[in-house]
Amino acid sequence: MQAFKQPQKKRDKTVTIVGGGLAGLTLAILLNRGGFDVTVVEKKVYPFHRVCGEYISNEVLPLLIKIGIHPSDYGASSIQKLAVSSPSGRIFRTTLDLGGFGLSRFHLDQLMFEQAKREGVQFLLGLKANNIVFSDNNFTTSLSNHSDLISSYVISAHGKRSNLDKHRAFFSKRSPYLGVKYHIKADLPRDLIQLDNFEGGYCGTVKIEQDKYCLCYLTKTDNLKRAGSLEEMEKNILSRNPFLKHCFTEAEFIYDKPEVINEISFAVKSLIEDHVLFCGDSAGMISPLCGNGMAIAIHSAKILADLLCKYHLSPRSRLEQAYKQAWNNEFRRRLQFGRQVQKLFGKNILSEFAVSTLNISPSLAEIIIKKTHGRPF
Repeated sequence: MQAFKQPQKKRDKTVTIVGGGLAGLTLAILLNRGGFDVTVVEKKVYPFHRVCGEYISNEVLPLLIKIGIHPSDYGASSIQKLAVSSPSGRIFRTTLDLGGFGLSRFHLDQLMFEQAKREGVQFLLGLKANNIVFSDNNFTTSLSNHSDLISSYVISAHGKRSNLDKHRAFFSKRSPYLGVKYHIKADLPRDLIQLDNFEGGYCGTVKIEQDKYCLCYLTKTDNLKRAGSLEEMEKNILSRNPFLKHCFTEAEFIYDKPEVINEISFAVKSLIEDHVLFCGDSAGMISPLCGNGMAIAIHSAKILADLLCKYHLSPRSRLEQAYKQAWNNEFRRRLQFGRQVQKLFGKNILSEFAVSTLNISPSLAEIIIKKTHGRPF
């Protein structure tokens, strides 16, 4: 006798997106345009700063323009050159074929938030998602100081690290990395992204809107423990690199305290857990040295939005398998390669060797850039 198969309940087009960064905002706009009822939960209130290098590859430009945002209209810089320095100050310079632009997350996230609101996306700001439970083909998202949200889909685009990650495998493995970001005013090139290495980390500087630059660095937490404070670490460790010494002694720092984030993990992360779909940094991060995390977040959101529009009436398994395949095809090798590149920098001897090698064989830089960047989409 053939077993009776319970018919699958139909799903409506309600989506809860946890996290209102680039991935979450891109998803919200695209899914709203696809006919979904979208609610974004963001624990902060726009506009606000994030720890981020604030350089974006031009591969995202076609999509941003389609969304309705032209970065050049808002003072974004045009970045055409790359420089990489070793801890001693040896430097490699090259051009970026595709190029990119610099724009602060304070400004860009606000622009995308405003666009999403104009188009009808619902936002719950200043609220934290504490728990997500899947039952009876629906999700219940529990929020602090707010009633629960019920939806057919939950996309977790909460960024690098969240209390929602506590049950995920990578969370139990302590990460040795700390991220720090400032905005500065300085006499620096306007069309250049520069990556300066120091023992235990590296720092990126790039022109953003107005007359400001983003200075953002990643360092081993051991550096901070040895130095005792950010100020002492910047003075006695980062500033051994002459380019960074110039920045920290000559630049005007716009705000007193930097944005800081601990435990940044570049480990492999799961894309789907109990039918929750992860996107952006919560799905996987490329090394900041490769300068492409923002583009990957936006691109991963487009991939997921397209698949949800295509498969929302199909079994969840079909959507989830399609997302895994598409994400891996586009990003898996890029993230793997980025992790290997990261190993060549942040250590004095290896960094000196890597910069010397790039100067001897500039074609290697072209290979690295191509393998860590995508095509316009």
